[in-house]
Amino acid sequence: MWKPEHRVAAADRSGLRYPSDLIDPEWGIIEPMIPPAKHGGRKRTIDVREILNGIFYVLSTGCQWQALPKDLPPKSTVWAYFDLWTWDGTLERIHHALYVAVREQAGREEPDHGDHRQPECQGRAKRGVALDPQGFDAGKKISGRKRHILVDTLGLLLSVAVHAANIQDRDGMTLVLDRRTRRLFPFIERIYGDGGYQGPKAARAAAKTGCWTIEIVGRRPTAVGFEVLPKRWIVERTFAWLSRFRRLARDFGRYARTVAAFIRLMIRIMLKRLVANPSS
Repeated sequence: MWKPEHRVAAADRSGLRYPSDLIDPEWGIIEPMIPPAKHGGRKRTIDVREILNGIFYVLSTGCQWQALPKDLPPKSTVWAYFDLWTWDGTLERIHHALYVAVREQAGREEPDHGDHRQPECQGRAKRGVALDPQGFDAGKKISGRKRHILVDTLGLLLSVAVHAANIQDRDGMTLVLDRRTRRLFPFIERIYGDGGYQGPKAARAAAKTGCWTIEIVGRRPTAVGFEVLPKRWIVERTFAWLSRFRRLARDFGRYARTVAAFIRLMIRIMLKRLVANPSS
């Protein structure tokens, strides 16, 4: 169980060069998951732990790649590894391995439910032409992109898709719910969503993954004002966790895949859980 003393242990980063740096137990968990250098050519001389420290520094502070401190590897090297690990699936494999470990630590190996969130639209705060399509969300009156995520009952990320804001919720749902997601997370039985996922299109998208079903969690007709809805708060909490990383507070990325990769860096949160409560 995640107790207050565990929170203190996870939050204590005293003695580190930067609060975003990996501590030794965290590096011990993630080091075996880093792919070795390719055969041939010169030997790898860069410290991979410092590469990860640079990536987490950008994630935590939201700074530009050019603004990386001089005591971290050059920005071109950090970006090159980040881009490579995004393309070859290394970040996704690390995320999945840590996800399994956190669920086992929490004793959650039984069937679970997924919580599907309508996309979160983020305004852009950068100059220059976007290299991926953007759109206009007529409901929120915002131009930009949307972030679709699927989480379990622990609030941990299962799947993510980033797309233009003009794509409706039920259409974007098909980008998150695919057969690969079903194979990776066979314990999911039911998906909860809000009113944006009503209708046969969303039901068909859930059915195509195998035996998943979707359940709409809506407000009561007699409700007045704010009302806490069951299950819906779980995914909102995950968005709150992600918004603590300044890189994800706004949409700074030119590429949608880069934004999705930064969201998968939720491995930062899972590493803290595994280190703070190793005996559970």
